[in-house]
Amino acid sequence: MTQPTPAETSEAVAGQVDGKVPAYSWYALGVLVIVYVLNFVDRNIISILAEDIKADLGLRDDQIGFLYGTAFGVFYALFGIPLGKLADSWHRVRLMTIGLAVWSAFTALSGFAKNFAALSVARIGVGVGEATASPSAYSLISDWFPKKMRATALAIYSSGLYIGGGISLLIGGAIVENWNEAFPTDAPLGLAGWQAAFIIVGLPGLLLALLVFTLREPVRGQSEGIVTPPSKDPFRGFFKELVAVIPPFTLFGAAQAGPRGILVNLAGAVVIGGIAYFMATVTGNAQQWGAVGIGYYAIFSWASTLKRRDEPTFSLIWGTPAFLTTILGYGMVAFMSYAASFWAAPYAIRILEEAPSTAGWWIGGPGAVAGFLGVILGGRMADYLRERMPTGRLIVVAFGLTAAAPFLYVMFTTLNPTVFYFAAFMQSLFGSSALGAAAATTQDLVLPRMRGTATATFFLATTLVGLALGPYMAGQVSTMTGSLSTGGLSLLIAVPIGLVMLFIAYRTVPQAEQTLLERARAAGEDV
Repeated sequence: MTQPTPAETSEAVAGQVDGKVPAYSWYALGVLVIVYVLNFVDRNIISILAEDIKADLGLRDDQIGFLYGTAFGVFYALFGIPLGKLADSWHRVRLMTIGLAVWSAFTALSGFAKNFAALSVARIGVGVGEATASPSAYSLISDWFPKKMRATALAIYSSGLYIGGGISLLIGGAIVENWNEAFPTDAPLGLAGWQAAFIIVGLPGLLLALLVFTLREPVRGQSEGIVTPPSKDPFRGFFKELVAVIPPFTLFGAAQAGPRGILVNLAGAVVIGGIAYFMATVTGNAQQWGAVGIGYYAIFSWASTLKRRDEPTFSLIWGTPAFLTTILGYGMVAFMSYAASFWAAPYAIRILEEAPSTAGWWIGGPGAVAGFLGVILGGRMADYLRERMPTGRLIVVAFGLTAAAPFLYVMFTTLNPTVFYFAAFMQSLFGSSALGAAAATTQDLVLPRMRGTATATFFLATTLVGLALGPYMAGQVSTMTGSLSTGGLSLLIAVPIGLVMLFIAYRTVPQAEQTLLERARAAGEDV
């Protein structure tokens, strides 16, 4: 990784303020898209492997949902907070390089898992590594591209989500079938097809990390001409955030606020723990709700300490209803999209009796195209509408939520493979259109130095709401009713909840943007 020269810095700042996008910005964005593609290949490949894993390890649908969503998502969210803080103060390129190597290694290690516990640990490792990617990438992209191009640039980056998700199904289905056919007995190292698939997709990331390391770190804040000098002690904030979100060290952070701080923290732990215990009793799934309870308690503790340590950041994120309702509204889109994407392949294999390679081809290939088109077109439409009205981007988020719902219904009720694949394509097309708009809205509501933390908070909604609850809920309902179709249809509860959140955001975002600097100064920011 190289630093820009003073001349390059001046040119970059001038260019970004004038709205020009240097060629290097497009090259760097292309590299980040490849990283995000691999990110979602490693994350999503478990979908096409789910039926084989379930049979080999004797798992239930709710446990499969836990492995895909909760085991990954909770730790992705928790470590995203300190890593988001590190992205705000340290070399973002280096951080992404390290994270890519870590999650690729744990993906490969997933291939050696022999039981539910070992696979859970590997998925947690993947989540921790991947938590470095988007806080770094969102912050980098926001400095490489001017504000008027931000939703488009973030949408292009986010297209890696859908391309990677689609490729994972294509690759995974082909690997597992070919491996099992080639080695019906005496396979190398005794590996089943699903184990070989994890190893094969994990190793390339270690090579890609070398390319990422060569990217140049841009000037922080250059897109607005608000150049932010490098932090003198970048890891100090990281370790503070790390302690703030990891129980039981959260009590030490609470203690800094005195006896009242400890009492508030313990009260939060009791309330969240009680809800988690109740849900675990009702569902009979202690690991799911134990992990979710830890996640929500950790977020509560972190937000409490953030208010004391960085009042301006807390005020612009947790103290701004426009920000919170935007991320929760998009969280409902993620709730449906993650679950539909994950359970599509098991539904095709189990209910429609499609072969894994066939399901992978017709879900993965068209799904990648649909996701790519949806996120790009949605990002462009979001920027178009944003130029004409302050809330234009939120209209795109609401469209993504509502337009995808009818096709989700068709997906989990049809017994016709052709209809199923078409519905899956349309669901992905419309559901993906909301991401760029929601992400850009959150970036517009904070200062440049807060972007990594804002991104981490945005992904709390997509993970602790969307990823940790959506796939699991469909699996839990499927386990309780004996019907994967019913499990899929239960996801539609997200539509009315999401619309309420987005309506509030629609009413509050314009004023929040207009008063950004005023509210930051009132909270103690020197701007």
